[in-house]
Amino acid sequence: MDSGTMRRSPPPSSSPPSSGGVKRIVREAIWVLFMVVFLGTVLILIMLPTNTYRKHWSVSIRAKSGTSTFFGSQGYTMLMFTFPVLFIASLGCVYLHLGNKSSEPRVGKNGIERSKVLATWKRPVLVSGPLGIVSWTELAFLVMFVALLIWSFATYLRNSFLNIDRQGPMHGDKVWEAKLEDSGLRLGLVGNIVLAFLFFPVTRLSSVLPLFGLTSEASIKYHIWLGHIVMVIFTAHGLTYIIYWIVTDRIFEMVRWQKTGVSNLAGEIALLAGLGMWATTFPRVRRKMFEVFFYTHYLYILFMLFFVLHVGISYSCIMLPGFYLFMVDRFLRLLQSRRRARLVSARVLPCDTVELNFSKTPGLEYTPTSIMFLNVPSLSKLQWHPFTISSNSNLEKDKLSVIIKNEGAWSKKLYQILSSPSPPDRLEVSIEGPYGPASTHFLRYEKLVMVSGGSGITPFISIIREFIFMSTAFKSMTPKLTLICAFKNSSELTMLDLVLPISGTPSDLSNIQLQIEAYVTREKAATTQSSKQARAVWFKPSSLDEPLSAILGPNSWLWLGAIISVSFVMFLILIGIITRYYIYPIDHDINEYPTAVRAILNILIMCICIVIVASTAFVWNKRTNAKEAKQIKHLNRSAGEHSPDSGFYNAERELESLPHQSLVQATNLHFGERPDLKKMLFECMESSVGVLVCGPKKMRHDVAAICSSGLAENLHFESISFSW
Repeated sequence: MDSGTMRRSPPPSSSPPSSGGVKRIVREAIWVLFMVVFLGTVLILIMLPTNTYRKHWSVSIRAKSGTSTFFGSQGYTMLMFTFPVLFIASLGCVYLHLGNKSSEPRVGKNGIERSKVLATWKRPVLVSGPLGIVSWTELAFLVMFVALLIWSFATYLRNSFLNIDRQGPMHGDKVWEAKLEDSGLRLGLVGNIVLAFLFFPVTRLSSVLPLFGLTSEASIKYHIWLGHIVMVIFTAHGLTYIIYWIVTDRIFEMVRWQKTGVSNLAGEIALLAGLGMWATTFPRVRRKMFEVFFYTHYLYILFMLFFVLHVGISYSCIMLPGFYLFMVDRFLRLLQSRRRARLVSARVLPCDTVELNFSKTPGLEYTPTSIMFLNVPSLSKLQWHPFTISSNSNLEKDKLSVIIKNEGAWSKKLYQILSSPSPPDRLEVSIEGPYGPASTHFLRYEKLVMVSGGSGITPFISIIREFIFMSTAFKSMTPKLTLICAFKNSSELTMLDLVLPISGTPSDLSNIQLQIEAYVTREKAATTQSSKQARAVWFKPSSLDEPLSAILGPNSWLWLGAIISVSFVMFLILIGIITRYYIYPIDHDINEYPTAVRAILNILIMCICIVIVASTAFVWNKRTNAKEAKQIKHLNRSAGEHSPDSGFYNAERELESLPHQSLVQATNLHFGERPDLKKMLFECMESSVGVLVCGPKKMRHDVAAICSSGLAENLHFESISFSW
């Protein structure tokens, strides 16, 4: 080759990595650090009952930490149990902030990168029974958790019984009496391990659950499992001590409240509060008397307060991190709930269903299948009810919608108010949320099959709208969509009118491959009821109402991480100062300072720190969002001037503006029959088919059983949260 025609290859690029590459590297580093701290915490829990931990690790760490002057005996437990979990929560906030969805999500066949092993572990293994639908992964973690509890209890008993046999019983007890008392003590220690996990699933604004691919709403069943386990153990703990006091003629111990150490009376009050909650949690009681269940759950405040007074703040630090994160979340929700949401309109459907439409700021984003909690003071000042969001934040920048089915006393009252001939011109509503998954994993499938019963169609509306947005914004191929919906009556077919947003255009639906199979099970043909149109109620704007906005702004994960870390550091500084200059001169680290007073001081300072830091972050973000909210309010006022004076009109014209022709073409109606789910799912020939189901319990179990049968390897059951 002629040297004059030779071209040198360009030198290696020395340009810095892109911002996306840097984010990816930082996220991977955070993930590694998270796994190290997480596995270390698990190791501590495993070793906690052993002599190795008690006689060697604990002694060595206490000697090196040297925190007794500033933090007393609780310094060690905070270092070993509280700090690692709160550190994980703060790390998780940064990880989730860096992991915000990219400009174009990967969908369809090119986005499918699921290994067969992972798919197998996600398949349901239990589809009926008291645990509900349980995957192999959930069953494995449940077995490991129960194994941890059995291991801890057995190891505690073995070591303590050996000491009793060697040294003899104390207080003049017989050997079996001493072992009975020790068994009660060890049950309490094991119960505290369960209590440490109890509040994680019900922390709605959680940075820990998303790290494991979970949401609060989908994790409620874990809270139920843990609640039953912890109450069984604590009840056994209390009964064991009562039996011990009876057989040793020391029944007076039941009302004993020691100045230092364990307070028996406080423990009994905590147990009674727990039993009050537990009695209303069983399905039959909860379904028939939901309000009783709802209100008795506020007994958790008494339960936690007297639990801390029972065991002292030092030992409470083992369960403290989960409850600390719950308190942060609870106070932020309290701040958000004090704002009145701007309710723009409502659509009243002939099938005892209403759609509420709220004004929101464009900065409020949420993922499909997200939920939010509603409170209507005119119905109940204390009751908050969760509902799945049907709108899409990408497609509808200034509106958020929820669909409410007339299923209970609360929703029945709401429907009666809105469907009356003279509905109110304003309805006061408070909001908590939205809460939803950090990412939408169902986007990765080649085909998505959505099975619904009745109002179970609600979360699928948000999913369909997400695909409409992606097909329009990114011009990319989206998965094939099949919606199989079963209704009792033909009047419920009007819920299909809500599939498309009011702002949709005829081209929106044509860009996605959507097929709807609608079944009316109790009618042989359409009735005149099904031809009735939805009606709309428009509400007058008020200066007291505000458009919905993100409580901590667009960078909510960073703000949450700052609240967790700054409030905890502030707590450490204040409690360190108080311990060093007030408690230590009295206590001298020999437990002379009253245990209850120390516990109350810690709780009070903890709450003060959370209130100060969270309120500061809330006010800062409220000022930042003020301009955007004012613009939305101005637009709503302008729109309100042109709304009907009566505040009520027939929405037939509005519904006709929707791309109904495309929707009708995509819908097949079946009367007088139920869908053959097994046949329809097995006929899916695509290599990867995601199957979502929302509806009656039997329908969910049937679909889970089909997907877990092993007869179709391409079917992947996905559980999603749903509330109406």
